[in-house]
Amino acid sequence: MDKIFKKSHFWNFCAILMVKPIRVQKIVDIFKQKEITLSFEFFPPKNDSQLDSFYHIVEELVSLGPDFISVTYGAGGSTRGKTMEITTELQNRLHISTVHHITCVGHSKQDLTKTLDLMKANGIVNVLALRGDPPRDVKDWKPKPDGFSYAYQLCDLISKSYSGQFSFGVAGFPEGHPETPNKDLDINYLKNKIEHGAEFVITQLFYENKDYFDYVSRLCNIGVNKRIIPGIMPVLNFKNVKNFCKFAATSIPLRIHEIFNPIEDDLEATTKMGVKLAIEQCTELLEGGAPGLHFYTLNKLDPIREIVNSIKDRL
Repeated sequence: MDKIFKKSHFWNFCAILMVKPIRVQKIVDIFKQKEITLSFEFFPPKNDSQLDSFYHIVEELVSLGPDFISVTYGAGGSTRGKTMEITTELQNRLHISTVHHITCVGHSKQDLTKTLDLMKANGIVNVLALRGDPPRDVKDWKPKPDGFSYAYQLCDLISKSYSGQFSFGVAGFPEGHPETPNKDLDINYLKNKIEHGAEFVITQLFYENKDYFDYVSRLCNIGVNKRIIPGIMPVLNFKNVKNFCKFAATSIPLRIHEIFNPIEDDLEATTKMGVKLAIEQCTELLEGGAPGLHFYTLNKLDPIREIVNSIKDRL
């Protein structure tokens, strides 16, 4: 595995471009075959010394049989080079449909077009189109000249300039996007992204399943009938979860605080309880009709493997 995945940096991309891309399925075609899907999300390692370990984890989780996986883009597109390189590698070496995240933040329309052209050249056919989070040290973010302020504009670019080339989805927010005044406006923003070509939705993490089911119901009421795949982030380190949820403006229910606050310094106990609760959450979601599960793996192997093996018979 180590020899397989040792590659040059993204901008020395010639070696990858010389490899004939593997033909992989579009997400919408997978949906035609599977009523319920399993998928995993990974983030690019910060440095090359972590790549061997990263690819080992991905390979092990792919052996569980996910229908697709995805690779994140980083705040402001900070890992865009690694995202392209890793997505291409995973598709060509593991023969699995891999979703390349792409964000508006930090890029002009020309930048985005160049990135989409490179995706096309490398046989990448699945995209998650996001506005993206500005870098945390940037206040009063504004798009680049000729850039996009909203995800629907990126959807429009993909659907019109690359018609039929990509299957692409967008993000959904069961509790409402933190920058949107109310939930009604938020679901209309999502509908707008669908109307500009988005074919599926992957949600932000949540810990109350009621929020997800209410979200799906409200979307159905306004005519959105695309798959709304719930995003799952098990509690493996409660301090990190609290920080992430604060940044993402995602609520943590009182019952979660009551369970994890007393044990947050005991990572073994936290992981054990986090796995247990994630299994319960996933079971309830699938029994309630969720069309799949998308795990934010945090590049962790054993906790995710244990959860998936416990619910595999429901997928």
